[in-house]
Amino acid sequence: MCTSIISNRKKTIVGWNLDILNMEHRVTVSDIGVFIEINDATEGWLPLFGANSRGDFVGMPTCWPFDERSNPACDGRNVIMLDIDLLLQKKTLQEINDIAEHESIYSVPGVTFMSSLSDRNGNVLQIIPGQGKLYFEKPEYQLLTNFSPFKMDTELHPWMGLDRYQTARRMLEEASDDFDVSDCFEILKAVSQEVCPTVVSMVFDATEMTVYWCENRQWNQIQKYQF
Repeated sequence: MCTSIISNRKKTIVGWNLDILNMEHRVTVSDIGVFIEINDATEGWLPLFGANSRGDFVGMPTCWPFDERSNPACDGRNVIMLDIDLLLQKKTLQEINDIAEHESIYSVPGVTFMSSLSDRNGNVLQIIPGQGKLYFEKPEYQLLTNFSPFKMDTELHPWMGLDRYQTARRMLEEASDDFDVSDCFEILKAVSQEVCPTVVSMVFDATEMTVYWCENRQWNQIQKYQF
């Protein structure tokens, strides 16, 4: 599942709910980034989500329904590797935007992983493998749950998170100009999940370069790290 939020008002604030089932995760903190890592059976611990010390943020919701156009092809780039390259500062957001503009992007067999990427300036890049990409220069806000922004609600699926999208969009539209970390956590709390549980909720204040997070919906146990 998952929900990704970017708000640009007085501050650039990024929010992320990681909703997963039967997958081992951990939050790793260092001077280069605060990463949510997933334990992959083949690759081991992979940094897939979170914020880095340059001000970038990586979210990667799953797209439902699955679109077979995202399956690996003989050419193109793997969206997961591009996300990791941004998170580890091997590429910039603009470089990844250029790649997505000129090359095909694919996911893994049978699963359409999407990218919700942002930089310290609040620019946003959404990549939907097999469908295309959308780039927004410092939008007031952007939002991605588990359906393609190219399809919206034209194809329905019980895991697409349309209700979460509508709730978060309403709260973002009604937000004041001083939208801050606590406001973002309120949205993440409102769209958090239990069946496919929200295991990490993370808010990145890109203006102050500070990361806040809690695990397993323990909203009164928020941790903090400032770069």
